[in-house]
Amino acid sequence: MNRKTLDRLLAAGGLVVAIVLVVGGALLTWAHTYVHDEVHSQLAAQKIYFPPKGSPELASPQIGPYLNRYAGQQLVNGDQAKAYADHFIAVHLQEMTGGQTYAQLSGKFLAMTPAQQSSPAGQKLDGLIQTVFRGETLRGLLLNAYAFDTVGTVAWIGAIVAYVGAAVMFLLAGLGFRHAHLAAKGTVSPLHMPERERIVS
Repeated sequence: MNRKTLDRLLAAGGLVVAIVLVVGGALLTWAHTYVHDEVHSQLAAQKIYFPPKGSPELASPQIGPYLNRYAGQQLVNGDQAKAYADHFIAVHLQEMTGGQTYAQLSGKFLAMTPAQQSSPAGQKLDGLIQTVFRGETLRGLLLNAYAFDTVGTVAWIGAIVAYVGAAVMFLLAGLGFRHAHLAAKGTVSPLHMPERERIVS
């Protein structure tokens, strides 16, 4: 196989890879846009707002440092969802239960006798269990939104890498075709000539 044919084959292979990378980048860009739009629309529909500036809740060392940047804003993206779930809902749930989980509280209630469950203390525990269940459910949904939003961000990074790789492959393919053309005309640079021919010249 002569040098011209080899150059053309390699350049054609590089061109195919570049096209595949462009298609991959386009799909990743679509995934990024779709995920971010879905997360935004789903969160916006919940109409959750962070406490306003100056709120006593934001003075808490467990809440303020994480939520002050979002004070008064509507919760509409993954980063906000994670902050609200981990540093607002989780903090309030921990204060309400003393650090006990829904499963632990539910286990205590189930261990009571029917008379104990219907007592004021039992009813109070049952109400707390329902509140914790709703809080943990909302927290889980918000963290899922954060996870999907992160996947969308990763897809965007992947798209950029794919586009850069495609640009490099297009450039190399172009150089390969150019070199094949020069080889066909016999005007290849000495740098591309075999060592024996360079010595003779």
